[in-house]
Amino acid sequence: MNAGRQQADEQAALRRVATLAARGARPEEVFAAVAAEAGQLLSTDVTGVFRYDPDGATTCVGEWDTTSSEPPFTVGTRVALGGHNTLTLISLTGRPARVEQAEPATGDITTIGRKLGYGPVAGAPVTVDGRLWGALVVMSGAGKTLPPTTEGRLTRFTELVAITIASTEARMALSSFADEQAALRRVATLAARRAPPEEVFLAVSAEAQRLLSADFTEIARYGPGDMSTSVGGWTPAGPSPYNGSEMPLGGRNVKTLVFETGRPARLGPGDDSTSGPVAVEGDLRGFRSAVGAPISVDGRLWGVMLVISASTEPWPPDTETRLAAFTELAATAIANAEAQAALTASRARIVAATDEARRRVERDLHDGTQQRLISLALRLRAEEATLPPGAGEVAEQLDAAVKTAVGLQEELREISHGLYPAILTDSGLRPALRALARRSKVPVRVDVQVTGRLAEPVEAAAYHAVYEALSNVARHAAAASAEVEAVAADGVLRVRVSDDGRGGADFSRGSGLTEVNDRVEAFGGRVSLHSPPGAGTVVEITLPLSGEQKFYP
Repeated sequence: MNAGRQQADEQAALRRVATLAARGARPEEVFAAVAAEAGQLLSTDVTGVFRYDPDGATTCVGEWDTTSSEPPFTVGTRVALGGHNTLTLISLTGRPARVEQAEPATGDITTIGRKLGYGPVAGAPVTVDGRLWGALVVMSGAGKTLPPTTEGRLTRFTELVAITIASTEARMALSSFADEQAALRRVATLAARRAPPEEVFLAVSAEAQRLLSADFTEIARYGPGDMSTSVGGWTPAGPSPYNGSEMPLGGRNVKTLVFETGRPARLGPGDDSTSGPVAVEGDLRGFRSAVGAPISVDGRLWGVMLVISASTEPWPPDTETRLAAFTELAATAIANAEAQAALTASRARIVAATDEARRRVERDLHDGTQQRLISLALRLRAEEATLPPGAGEVAEQLDAAVKTAVGLQEELREISHGLYPAILTDSGLRPALRALARRSKVPVRVDVQVTGRLAEPVEAAAYHAVYEALSNVARHAAAASAEVEAVAADGVLRVRVSDDGRGGADFSRGSGLTEVNDRVEAFGGRVSLHSPPGAGTVVEITLPLSGEQKFYP
């Protein structure tokens, strides 16, 4: 074949590969096309595109052969570098290399080729953006030769192929970057609106699993006794069935390495030195490699995020860096939860202290002031009974004094009920709410589905919420009737106060609902208000029955 035709064939082959890449073909399609075009162009028996991996091995990413027998390698084949062979020579020198059939050749790739009866091997480096990316290698059968121009032709071919590979990688990297930023935005939005940590953990694991094509992702919290707890795992099929499970640390595995060093760690496929319960469990699930990044909160090691694979392919070298962006978001969610828990605990202590002060005042009023008023009224009545006939003016004054004392007693009773009613302390929520309804100036229907006593903070928060809501009904709603419903189920107490009044209630108008909201939120509850003008008002309160806010320690 003359030089002009040869050059034309080369250019046509390169154009076909470049066109394929320009259409947005996947990298594996481009590599397969490169191998096929080079093999046909040079009339060799086997052609392979190999990528050099960070762990000292090489992976076949594109293959073409004309043989009917078993080829020496297929796509996905990983071979350790070392010895005297073409792939190792190229990796060491960055220059074209050849090993003839008669030469002594060693190394894993040579063993495979010679076993299957192949002869001379030649290859040229594929350099992408100034770095040695891989090699394009051709092989001929035993007894055949490779022309002396093979390396030169491969070099010209790989120089142009490298442009295609760089373009493909850049396009994939840009797409991957865009996907990663979108995933991080979704999780960041979730964390910013202070979603529960367990919800953020699942979102982080799901996004990382999809982004990195992992077989399993996990966020694990380190706990006392050298234990780890899975708090958010994800698989291609959805949430991990192992969420919530505990696993002892120890041995040589990524989860333990991160725990011991506080730094990222990885173990690649084929690493036979793994040990410990975590490694045993991974082997049972068919996992081959893992990368872990630490999750640190306020300078302390809180846990680890893992991506795990069953593939023989190693994780890309930037995996730890990409995981770090997700672990920062997980740490933000944990810090938010802990700060919210601290704030909630502080508010709960203030509310509890206020309730205790109210109870003391109520007892003092009941046992002291009210009793003295009763005694005073009785003494005045007794004095009134001893007056002689005709002491009209004095009798009227004594009668007025008695009525004043009785009125003060009633006022103090109402005040004490508003502070902390004795019936709530002595008998619980159901009788206390019914007592509130009886004293209301507006008819109130009460339906309380609560069995037994609830936690003291829950009863107090519910009682005061209903007290304020009914006070608003009486003062502002112009309602003909109201309803109070309370149900304890599924770990929460739900209270609903509704009326048929004028509506238009608002938390911001200083109507007492703000105090209700603050008190309920102090114990991890929520208050909702629905009050359209002219259509009545509905206040709904939800309180955890534990009387404490749930948060992730």
